[in-house]
Amino acid sequence: TYATSVEYAAASVVSKFVLKKETGNISLFAFDKGQGLSEHTAPFDALVQMLEGEAEITIAGKPLRARAGEVVLMPANQPHALRAVTRFKMLLTMIRS
Repeated sequence: TYATSVEYAAASVVSKFVLKKETGNISLFAFDKGQGLSEHTAPFDALVQMLEGEAEITIAGKPLRARAGEVVLMPANQPHALRAVTRFKMLLTMIRS
């Protein structure tokens, strides 16, 4: 499974490309508890597929909890941030078109 393709690291966020093309990419992430990505925007929609654990994803100032098995769409040009409530792994798909 994808979840076993990336390992957790203490107090870190680990990422690994699964596919990287001019038209988009797919990346795996492993977040240790308490780690995250600060608020930022992207010019493309991004789809998060939660593989393990639980995260708080804030989109345009609205926080939501995402758990293993759930999918979250982060719309283009909307500020978003992620924080690990527990250790979690996600698959991120971004299509650049």
